[in-house]
Amino acid sequence: MTEATTAATSTAWTLSGFGDEVDTDPAIQAAVLLALGANYIEVRSAWGVNVSEMTPEQVADLKELLDTKGLKVSAVASPIGKVDISLPVEHEVERLRQIISVAKGLDTQYIRIFSFFRSEAQTPEEIRDDVLTRMRALAAEAESAGVVLLHENEKDIYGDTPKRVLDIMESVDSPALRIAWDNANFVQVGVRPYTDGYAILRPYLEYLQVKDAIMATGEVVPSGHGDGELDATIAALKSDGYAGFASLEPHLASHHKLGGFSGPVAFGMAARAFAVLAAKNGIELS
Repeated sequence: MTEATTAATSTAWTLSGFGDEVDTDPAIQAAVLLALGANYIEVRSAWGVNVSEMTPEQVADLKELLDTKGLKVSAVASPIGKVDISLPVEHEVERLRQIISVAKGLDTQYIRIFSFFRSEAQTPEEIRDDVLTRMRALAAEAESAGVVLLHENEKDIYGDTPKRVLDIMESVDSPALRIAWDNANFVQVGVRPYTDGYAILRPYLEYLQVKDAIMATGEVVPSGHGDGELDATIAALKSDGYAGFASLEPHLASHHKLGGFSGPVAFGMAARAFAVLAAKNGIELS
């Protein structure tokens, strides 16, 4: 393939990444992302403060710092929906109002959310109605505020499998609720992401979170080193005309209920592994 042909068939995706996977200091977060060629950052926390707890002053300080560095915000990675389903509907709606103020202060329309944990004694089917009630309330709040919620398929929440993610999307049926696709999280619940989920969920897929995992152990690994079918997913997204964000969330050093960490070196490894797959499929990252 000639250089001209390659350029003609390439597709541009916007590279971003979870800044707090690099360091707690947003100045260091920004420096590493810029060094890796990203012009966007996904904000989950800064200075060790989660977005759900940031004051207006902290949001303003963060926006000023990122503006100075030349970074824009792709999404606010909130913990909304990473709570037990037993909490009242208004609990998460009220927290979402706080997160919406953060998103607006950081000039992004996207807010990452989840679809609720259940107790060990409950089945997904038993919490379905309560989940949908809460997701409808969250979507209505988002719609009225002019933001878009991105549901991430986290393990152990209601929407952890393609079938249940589809159930949420079809049942809530809101333009303010879309999917943040995570290959590694699907692998960790025994799902082959592309094979089992891509076709049914593609109409709702609006944001790509980048990490991979090994099916047998659940270990998170760099892109292309696990069973996440990332190569096939990337190729299909390109074929479908996807031209959105690809946000690095490597989780290579540690991960826990509310997030993960990689550090600058491992984060760079994850970025380079993804860049290899992107280049193979004619994707330009910028």
